[in-house]
Amino acid sequence: MKYLVMVQGSHADYEAMSGRGPAQGPAWDKESLKAMFDFMNTLNKELVESGEMLDGQGLADPAETRLVSLDAQGRPVVTDGPYAETKEVLAGYWVLDCASLDRVTEIAARVMRCPQPAGAPAYPVVIRRIDETGPVQD
Repeated sequence: MKYLVMVQGSHADYEAMSGRGPAQGPAWDKESLKAMFDFMNTLNKELVESGEMLDGQGLADPAETRLVSLDAQGRPVVTDGPYAETKEVLAGYWVLDCASLDRVTEIAARVMRCPQPAGAPAYPVVIRRIDETGPVQD
């Protein structure tokens, strides 16, 4: 079964990772960033070697976000980020092909052990099964 495993964060977390610590958490130093990237690179390598990782990416700063919606006349309305009202954003993801929900849960629990500076906020890892039923055929 295929699963989307998502890691959340906030715009403030991206600021902290660039060395500008927000009021609610510490700034990340070079050692903290290296520890996080080393952890993620090791995990990704193991998931590739096991054949479970189909894709995985960290996402850029939410300041680079663009929302596209429609106005009442159906014309596109484009709004650039960041969005102060957004408390959490998708920070990264994996698309995994795992034998069971238990296995993907085990991987998510491992993701939760990724090193970070003391006092940095922790977010749950979100697991969603990818619906592979396909389009309805006539």
